[in-house]
Amino acid sequence: MENKTDASKFLFLGLSNNPQLQISFFLVFSSIYLITLSGNIAIILVIKMNPSLYTPMYYFLSHLSFVDICYSTDIVPKMLVNLLLHQQTISFIGCLAQMFFSLLLSVTEVFILSAMAYDRYNAVCRPLHYVLIMNKSICIYLVMGAWLMGLLFALLNVVSISNLQFCGLPKINHFSCELPPLLKASISDSFLNNVILLSSVVIFGLSSFLPTLVSYVYIISTILKIRSAEGRSKAFSTCSSHLIVLGLLYITGMSQYMKPGSVSSTILDELFSIQYSILTPMLNPIIYSLKNKEVKRAFVRTFGKK
Repeated sequence: MENKTDASKFLFLGLSNNPQLQISFFLVFSSIYLITLSGNIAIILVIKMNPSLYTPMYYFLSHLSFVDICYSTDIVPKMLVNLLLHQQTISFIGCLAQMFFSLLLSVTEVFILSAMAYDRYNAVCRPLHYVLIMNKSICIYLVMGAWLMGLLFALLNVVSISNLQFCGLPKINHFSCELPPLLKASISDSFLNNVILLSSVVIFGLSSFLPTLVSYVYIISTILKIRSAEGRSKAFSTCSSHLIVLGLLYITGMSQYMKPGSVSSTILDELFSIQYSILTPMLNPIIYSLKNKEVKRAFVRTFGKK
């Protein structure tokens, strides 16, 4: 009989074992990672060096960029090392650590986006009270709350999975340590873990999604009441970047964790994961730069030639 003890390593089956494809993937994902780092660091520097951007919206955006840097760094470097060395393994402790930070950062990002939606609600719907409502203390509490929710979500799921048993060299049908494929690789009964995962995704997901949805219902209602087309366009432009980022994250993230098992496939799961854990951190600074005139002017002042 096989020894049913906790494994010391896991084997990734994601992406490809073809050496030529691995080189191509290495070049593509290393380029994406460099763009992610440079774009998000640039956003943080621009906000830090331009007093005109010392507002709640850009305070949240700088934290969002920091989360994106950490999120991408949690996933991509290990993937690049595996691709470069033509190996697809990770230690048990390394897998738990990667999964912990992945869950922490993904949920923190969702709640920061929810805080940004609340900020846009106050800016559009309650402009006369905006300065009083969105003061420095409230902004700090909202960011701290986002990190706390991420920490609770990560601890809840990682602690529940740390007691599972794996046999031999367990195979993870993915390119990183994500919960669903890790549960499938276990030889233990993972019913309770699946219940915890689904329940926590629903509770934490709705806790961030519903305030965001309500905020934008009020925002859109207020914008539609503006009589001039120019006024409506100007009001909507302050929210367009945020809406695009929300759409990218919610559609792929929720599809990954809440889709029925009958429609699950390795390729689909990997595409969703690549979208929200690798592409979205790269796209966020690009979206906010291209769609926001104030940020573009700040970029020119900070990095442009005189």
